[in-house]
Amino acid sequence: MVSIHSQFTQTRWRDSWKSIVYLTLQIFLTSSATAAMSIDEAVEIAKNNDPWLDGSLQRQISLEAESTAASTMPDPMLNLGFANLPTDTFDFGQEAMTQFKVGVTQTIPRGDSLELQQKQLGRRGSQEPLLREDRIAKVSVSVSHHWLDAYRAKETIRLIEDDRELFEHLVDVAQSSYTSAVGKTRQQDLIRAQLELTRLEDRLTVLNERLDISLSQLGEWLLPRAPGSREKWQYARSDWQDLPADMPVLSVPQPELLSMAHAPEPQEIATHLVSHPAILNLDVKIAASATGIEIAEQKYKPEWKVNASYGYRDDAPNGLERSDFFSVGLAVDLPLFTSNRQDKQVQSAIASTESVRTEKALLLRSMVAAFDTQRSRLLRLNERNELYQSRLLLEMHEQAEASLTAYTNDDGDFAEVVRSRIAELNARIDALNIEIERLKTIVQLNYLFTKSDV
Repeated sequence: MVSIHSQFTQTRWRDSWKSIVYLTLQIFLTSSATAAMSIDEAVEIAKNNDPWLDGSLQRQISLEAESTAASTMPDPMLNLGFANLPTDTFDFGQEAMTQFKVGVTQTIPRGDSLELQQKQLGRRGSQEPLLREDRIAKVSVSVSHHWLDAYRAKETIRLIEDDRELFEHLVDVAQSSYTSAVGKTRQQDLIRAQLELTRLEDRLTVLNERLDISLSQLGEWLLPRAPGSREKWQYARSDWQDLPADMPVLSVPQPELLSMAHAPEPQEIATHLVSHPAILNLDVKIAASATGIEIAEQKYKPEWKVNASYGYRDDAPNGLERSDFFSVGLAVDLPLFTSNRQDKQVQSAIASTESVRTEKALLLRSMVAAFDTQRSRLLRLNERNELYQSRLLLEMHEQAEASLTAYTNDDGDFAEVVRSRIAELNARIDALNIEIERLKTIVQLNYLFTKSDV
């Protein structure tokens, strides 16, 4: 009885433990499925699901393998043949000069061309990690912009939905006042209130369209790498039904460059941009192109070929034994006519390298100008945001309240009440747009301040 009771107790405990684990997992999965996706989570999913990074890694592996192959000597060539075979009888032993020859030829490349080709391909392969860093930074920008567009549409819808009840109440007030002939409400006031409510409905339709577009654009980055799997996409799309209520907080890594009192010089900005993976990628590209100049210069050097052969001869018809032959030789080309080949190849390699240097200079200038533009934009947006938060929104609200109070005391115009309410709503939407544009500008600045870890 004791053992049976013990076994029953253990079974109950095991079943209870399974139930606890199952409920815990259900709670976790439910909370995960309904949790809102933050901007950082969306960016992280996009980075993990970007197939371009896989392609870049495969290109790097390909170039590294090609680099190893380029440093290997070319394969020797085996030669087999008959020499001096008489055409009247084709008898191998008839003539003393007839031989069966086996030879090997080995080509020795020009100068240090093998080592330089390996070096060039290795440098081209080392560009891929930098390209991946730049790609990740650009993905962060694209995903952040789509996320912020979706957040803006969602929050604008919320602001309008909050005010729609107020406008519906104004319609009811105007209807009641007009029906009872109490106060100064006119038919045009009632029509105006209903018109503004209809306009709000139209704005909501437009905003829902923008929200759908933003989510569709964001979906390009949230799709999983495997085309046949959609679990992550379905999970991510459902999360947009509950966006975070709080505005995301983003910061820049070099706040001292964004001071109103200190406008950095282009050279100072450039010192912060030279570690950007896009710039470093061009540095490596310049180095690889410069190696191409050295490879072209190797063509002034001769290419050698070493050959060795063994010739077998049959015995003479009278039985006299004939000696076999062994031959060895050396061949070399003579680069004498270089004006139209080697000189032009070196000239082409030099021009190609200078072209890449120009590409780097243009990119650096573009990034410096982009930083200056985004910096000025952020400073002005900060000023506008401060003005809205400290004064404008408060003044708009006070004006709307004053208009409503005056109207309820038969000392104001109903049209002014509607206009002030619409102006207050538009001001709150403008404040939201300013904050979203601030965050987008910070995202752009963060891309410019990306530092390479390679």
